[in-house]
Amino acid sequence: MPQDAAKVASSTQPDFALGGHTASLGLCWLPEGTLPGFSAGMAIGQHGSWNRSKLSGYRVAFVEFQNGKPVGTPREILTGFLSSDEKFSFGRPVGVALASDGAVLVADDVGDVIWRVTAA
Repeated sequence: MPQDAAKVASSTQPDFALGGHTASLGLCWLPEGTLPGFSAGMAIGQHGSWNRSKLSGYRVAFVEFQNGKPVGTPREILTGFLSSDEKFSFGRPVGVALASDGAVLVADDVGDVIWRVTAA
């Protein structure tokens, strides 16, 4: 089916594209200073897509915000959920939350654990 030019013209562009098939399910605001080297922004649990030739997602990404808008490219907060050949998953991050002590908590619904990410 051809695209409807009027609908395309009236569509809203996303503020920030995270990529297809990343299954970005969890979202949490991290204030500046939560993790060393990271400014204020969003932590994003990317559950990942299992039905692709090259897997995508399977990480917790961070998108910096400046003046209320996302900027730059995503940085990785938590990785290691895929085997070295990227054919097997050890876990799939879903929910992301900020604990009262400033740790970043990540629910992993395959590894059946909650990861706690803090400064070294």
